[in-house]
Amino acid sequence: MLGILDRCPGGDLLDVGCGPGMFVRRVLDARPGDFRITAVDQSPAMIAEIAGRTAGAGVELAVGEAEALPFPDASFDVVVAMGLLEYCDPSVVLRELDRVVRPDGLVVVSMLNPLSPYRLFEWGVYWPLLRLLGQVEGLLGLTPERRHGVPKSGIRALSAGRLRRRMRDAGLCPVDVVHYDVTSSVPPFDRLVWRWTRRHERPADTVGRGRWRWPGTAYLVAATRCR
Repeated sequence: MLGILDRCPGGDLLDVGCGPGMFVRRVLDARPGDFRITAVDQSPAMIAEIAGRTAGAGVELAVGEAEALPFPDASFDVVVAMGLLEYCDPSVVLRELDRVVRPDGLVVVSMLNPLSPYRLFEWGVYWPLLRLLGQVEGLLGLTPERRHGVPKSGIRALSAGRLRRRMRDAGLCPVDVVHYDVTSSVPPFDRLVWRWTRRHERPADTVGRGRWRWPGTAYLVAATRCR
């Protein structure tokens, strides 16, 4: 996953929606000293978590919204937004990423792949069946806490083609697409596969390109500024 940063020798890196800091920690371990890192998240709890994970590493931390980043224009050489666009308005956030990256900089975003067999089965078959089962259990008198169900996630997943169009509209020119978490399993069998694979490799490290991209449950797009 970090290989997509190989095109950038270093500089100022911003992680938008950093969460507990897993990506930042991996960058620090894999490319020590290459980047001056800033991390921002809307959750103070996540910022407190990443502060502990990166103590002594000189990472700048900030609480802020992805839709209105608290940084001046053209502040960073690399801007990364992992696991973020699914939960917000992608067009608004992409314009902010374009605003804060330098003219010769790199923007990397991730998105769930709604066309993968895994997502098609999960969203089109597995989740509806769980909701139906919960309704049947309700008719049988089971209490709500004992019924099956799937809460609404609020996820907005875009295909790679649609996301690239949104990026171009925001002023970003996609230069590379990498699908990852390549799996042929579907829920609920994926849990068994995950228990085995986690002993051998991280799901994010199972990468597919070209014709092997279709089983990837998510993907990355790397882009530069178009203007």
